[in-house]
Amino acid sequence: MAASEISPQSEYIQHHLVHLSNIGGNQKAIADFSVVNYDSLFWAILTGLVVVYFLWRAARSATSGVPGRFQVAVEMLAGMVDEEAKSIVPSAVSRRFMSPLALTVFLWITLMNTLDLVPVDLMGWIFRMTGLGAHHGDVLYYHRILPTADLNVPLGMSLGVLILMFYYGIKIKHPVGFVKELFTAPFHAHGILGVVLIPFNFLLNVIEYLAKFFSLGMRLFGNMFAGELIFMLIALLGGAWTGFNAMSLGMGIGHVIAGSVWAIFHILIILLQAFIFMMLTLVYVGQAHEGH
Repeated sequence: MAASEISPQSEYIQHHLVHLSNIGGNQKAIADFSVVNYDSLFWAILTGLVVVYFLWRAARSATSGVPGRFQVAVEMLAGMVDEEAKSIVPSAVSRRFMSPLALTVFLWITLMNTLDLVPVDLMGWIFRMTGLGAHHGDVLYYHRILPTADLNVPLGMSLGVLILMFYYGIKIKHPVGFVKELFTAPFHAHGILGVVLIPFNFLLNVIEYLAKFFSLGMRLFGNMFAGELIFMLIALLGGAWTGFNAMSLGMGIGHVIAGSVWAIFHILIILLQAFIFMMLTLVYVGQAHEGH
């Protein structure tokens, strides 16, 4: 399609979906390790450091006396996550690592998701004012602020969960027991039938691990990407302003109302997706402790 055939609305959305990357655009394949999305890395690392800093501050300022509101909030979150971990991860030794990790993952994803509430054109306006993103070819002409709407980030996090599943599976069942289970479960049989079922067991286990890996990352990505698109469509209502006429006023009012309603509803999605990712992380690691 020629550039002249692209509507301004489509061009607006396409512009906001392009990453600041080393190739000057978006990657074409799902897995392309030569592509680096600098914007996703920057915001993901920044929000991660913010979470670690505040947790460190909470631990450092913890007191046995009357706690402040910040300490109470962190203790409530830590207690909630620890209770969930106790009901899912059977090993107390594993929980000493998994409970803090689950809390960090929950807060990290929550903070990354919250970036979706930043007005769509705010960062672009700031970059234009500073001259960094005013024209095509400028340093920050393309920039996406929401890391979890970049498939690489959720899949990278789910890859970390997959590695933890392998680690705890091997640790609890020992290397020989872990490998044996790959070929002898879930269909347990003896003799010739057991030999026949070996490839089917292995295939099912590979599919199970891949399904957990992809579903964990894709669920978070899909919800946040859809939310990002809806915010862009709502922004188009305000961008249709042509003056003080009935249509422009109606679309302007609709922009404010729709944006406010969706932002309030989106807060639930932000928290829910972070909670689901945290819970599934605990569930998958808990399952790695158990045999088929």
